[in-house]
Amino acid sequence: MDTNKKFNIKVIVGSTRQGRFGDKAAAWVADLAKTNENLDVEVLDLRDYAFPFFEGASPKTLGGMYADPVVSKWAAQIAEADGFIFTVAEYNAGYTAVLKNALDVIYPEWNGKPVAYVGYGAMGGTRAIGQLRQVASDFKLESVAEEVHIMAPWFLTDEAGGLKAGALDEYVEAGKALVASVATAAASIAGARGAKVAA
Repeated sequence: MDTNKKFNIKVIVGSTRQGRFGDKAAAWVADLAKTNENLDVEVLDLRDYAFPFFEGASPKTLGGMYADPVVSKWAAQIAEADGFIFTVAEYNAGYTAVLKNALDVIYPEWNGKPVAYVGYGAMGGTRAIGQLRQVASDFKLESVAEEVHIMAPWFLTDEAGGLKAGALDEYVEAGKALVASVATAAASIAGARGAKVAA
């Protein structure tokens, strides 16, 4: 890994539902990522981006120019990233509509960057992540192999809605491996781009 460069990793909270677990999963994996001195880590919460439901021209044709100011703000955040970690809720055997919309409203800003998934649900988000991997490939995102699957998250929070002490301890090693994989992929892709420019 290029130790002279810090890589910008965005952790995206993929649900906006009341009582969601995604914000807790995002904070947890962001804390793990922040222990890597080669990463700058920022959490992006889709609640902070009131996107219109996608109905405009294909972002593939817009050259990175977006009329909606919220979409433009989102595009700038995604463009500056070197990689992503999505928290992936599994609702009714699939991932969330708000996450799909957040992907759809832009396009080139995603291209050629690594992405990893922290899933949660009755089956740990397995089905949702499987679907999301297929979609991510169409955005030219590079999905890393490592995943985290948090089972039955409704048992992991207390009456106030916070995480119970030690609730995610069993997932720490998987989380560290996921972060390391994203960091390595970000460095490898950046190196390949640098070599291409130099050539």
